[in-house]
Amino acid sequence: MAKPEAATRPDAKEGGKEGAKEKKAKKVKRSVPRAIVHVKSTFNNTIVTVTDLNGDTLAWDSAGSMGFKGSRKGTPFAAQRAGENVAEKVKKMGVREVEVRVQGPGAGRESAVRALQQRGIDVKSIEDVTPIPHNGCRPKKKRRV
Repeated sequence: MAKPEAATRPDAKEGGKEGAKEKKAKKVKRSVPRAIVHVKSTFNNTIVTVTDLNGDTLAWDSAGSMGFKGSRKGTPFAAQRAGENVAEKVKKMGVREVEVRVQGPGAGRESAVRALQQRGIDVKSIEDVTPIPHNGCRPKKKRRV
């Protein structure tokens, strides 16, 4: 069977690739003086995300994206490197002072915050937002032997 002819758009140009490239809107550089840094530190990895005051992400990095693999992702050194990298990214956007919200039990909690301070970002406050259960889930039934 013959294929039905594709419907041509009235605005499509004849002759192939002439109008193929459309101009993409230039990315606007944002100037954000204050931001919030979210540090999620688990036993396996540390993720550092910087958001503006509305919660829109400006930059992020993790120990895994820095090139650490396996159990080395959960180390304080890996978290420090992630924190340093994010600090450099957001300094270019004009971030000078931040509030830090730390979540999780991992080893990289403090070292990620220290890395931000070493890079010249003023840390106004540090808040622990780790979720704590108010008696949590029902436990498994008792084992009978």
